Amino acid sequence: MQGTRFAVSYHTAGTLAANHSFIFKFPFPVQLISVSAAASNASNAILDVGYTGALEAYLLNMDVGDSSVAAIKDENSDFVGGEFPHIAALTNIIATLDYDGASGTAAADFTLVMVFSEG
Repeated sequence: MQGTRFAVSYHTAGTLAANHSFIFKFPFPVQLISVSAAASNASNAILDVGYTGALEAYLLNMDVGDSSVAAIKDENSDFVGGEFPHIAALTNIIATLDYDGASGTAAADFTLVMVFSEG
């Protein structure tokens, strides 16, 4: 059932040469219920999802899926604090990709999909 769920996606083509940040916000409160990410190669990329202006994160150190097989975090225990994050309206949400982890293999053709529910 779709209900009030909606997806936000982000894609970068080619092999990355630097870290990437994707920042956005909603005019209404949301809850983050799923994060899926993949690179087309066997990379060492790591993803964090949180909000700007604070040290708290929603998801930390997610290994990005390799060779076009997406990794997914969709259990409440996957998120910081063990719950799906509730995010207030007009909060800057930031997804930060460390393109090569700890100086490993850079991600290529990175794709991120985050699913939210309203409220």
